[in-house]
Amino acid sequence: MWARTNRATEEFYARLRQEFNEEKKGICKDPFIYEADVQVQLISKGQPNPIKNILSESDVVFIVEKVPLEKEETSHVEELQSEETAISDFSAGENVGPLPLPVGRARQFIGFYTMAHNPNMTHLKVVRPVTALPPLWVRCDSSDPEGTCWLGAELVTAGDSITGVVLYAVSCKADKNYSPSLENLKNSHEKRHHLSTVTAKGFAQYELFKSSVLDDAIAPSHTAITLDISWSPVDEMLQVPPLSSAATLNIKVESGEPRGCLTHLHRELKFLLVLADGLRTGVTEWLEPLEAKSAVDLVQEFLNELNKLDGFGDSTRKDPETVKHDAAAVDRSVLITVRGDLDFVEQLWCKMSSSVVSYQDLVRCLTLIMQSLQQGDIQPWLHSGSNSLLSKLIHQSYHGTMDTVSLSGTIPLQMLLEIGLDKLKKDYISFFIGQELASLNHLEYFISPSVELQEQVHRVQKLHHILEILVSCMLFIKPQHEFLFSLTQSCIKYYKQNPLDEQHIFQLPVRPAYVKKFYQSEKPQKWKVEINGGQKKVKTVWQLSDSSPVEHLNYHKPDFSDLTLNGSLEERTSFTTMVTCSQVHFK
Repeated sequence: MWARTNRATEEFYARLRQEFNEEKKGICKDPFIYEADVQVQLISKGQPNPIKNILSESDVVFIVEKVPLEKEETSHVEELQSEETAISDFSAGENVGPLPLPVGRARQFIGFYTMAHNPNMTHLKVVRPVTALPPLWVRCDSSDPEGTCWLGAELVTAGDSITGVVLYAVSCKADKNYSPSLENLKNSHEKRHHLSTVTAKGFAQYELFKSSVLDDAIAPSHTAITLDISWSPVDEMLQVPPLSSAATLNIKVESGEPRGCLTHLHRELKFLLVLADGLRTGVTEWLEPLEAKSAVDLVQEFLNELNKLDGFGDSTRKDPETVKHDAAAVDRSVLITVRGDLDFVEQLWCKMSSSVVSYQDLVRCLTLIMQSLQQGDIQPWLHSGSNSLLSKLIHQSYHGTMDTVSLSGTIPLQMLLEIGLDKLKKDYISFFIGQELASLNHLEYFISPSVELQEQVHRVQKLHHILEILVSCMLFIKPQHEFLFSLTQSCIKYYKQNPLDEQHIFQLPVRPAYVKKFYQSEKPQKWKVEINGGQKKVKTVWQLSDSSPVEHLNYHKPDFSDLTLNGSLEERTSFTTMVTCSQVHFK
């Protein structure tokens, strides 16, 4: 028996060490299979980490779980599933999500990890000196009396030496009766770890804004603004955080947020991306039109109106449709003003981006424009500094000569893309400078015409996302200018160094006194107390949350019919999570 255990320990450690070394070299791999039905994944910094819902100790961890089964295998598994084992439901037509292991088997893997790192186990055939590996966490099926859903092991080191290991056990229950005493938690921790004094640190998370289920039924969105607050000491369970706390806003915004006020501007951006993709791939997937009239009719009417003005297009004279579209892109309650200085090509963009549904539409519209310019019917006014081909041709028309441009191939797409880029850049500049949130120098990276066209589109996408973030904050939390300015600079700095990422969470410290109205009379989404006796990793954690922090367990989920009109639940199920630990000393 011991020989088999030793061999299993050696093999398991070797696989973990190999995976860890490859990750350090930048080799990203899928989870590796161990013993046919178990998979192990190394979660690196920046990747979704399931343990972060409970503990926030390590950015890099190993996760051990049962191999997810494909759809056709789930029927057999369902037959074998015991009534006591609370694993996730299998969804028809989808791969099964993370699956847990029986608690007894999970303890075996924790044992292998602990033995391999114990310097006293000199009989083991492992590479010396032993490499201290990241923490190991195993998903459990809660089949034991304690309802264990995670087991974990994290090494304790002193310099290059491994001196011990902290063993974690996590249990979680759906429970409406959640009133443990703070003193009982402290006493329990003191007795378990033979301590005379302990401290209690509190943490609370409040949901300031989140797209509801009702929003998602219309247009799926993952926008969320949450407030994290931490403080010490904790005076009582479920204490409201004091004003001396440390607070951080977490902001994740998805462009096109249904309850935002940038719907039309976002639609213009989507049309711009359609043109960019068509230029890049040769395939253009046109959007549904916003107009009842055809693009050709709209452009012809526009040209006729300019012709009546003796050929000079006055950009300050907007037709009702243009004003309607501009107004749809703004919300005056947050002072996003409508630009009143759209020039000829910008007004063309507004009309064509909402009505062009085919390449033929595009070519016919541009043909009408070119003919009017060549015949001298119009001499439209333009902003200075426009870089588009159409703007250059218009400037040439002032002098009675124009270059011949063949409206074939990708040229029409490029011409419309260029005027769209110019228009959107000016929209964003108008907002950021008008709100005194950024200067032209700050925005130079995003609006520079010196990079190739596809890169310009990518940078404009980033700028639009920054705008969506700011407008969401202005609408839903109404912050002071100081906060908006700091947030703008943080977003600009991030996007100068990183690609577009609408799942990125922007974090910004705030003063609790400033956001007290959001949390002092509200229930937290998550409330946690951490009991500690001076040793950082040795702790007892009790957490109350309104959603399960354990994704591989199956609890009752409310039906859509349970929702009120504002998307909230009349009666929420609360989840209590308990983390206990013990420390094993090797030396």
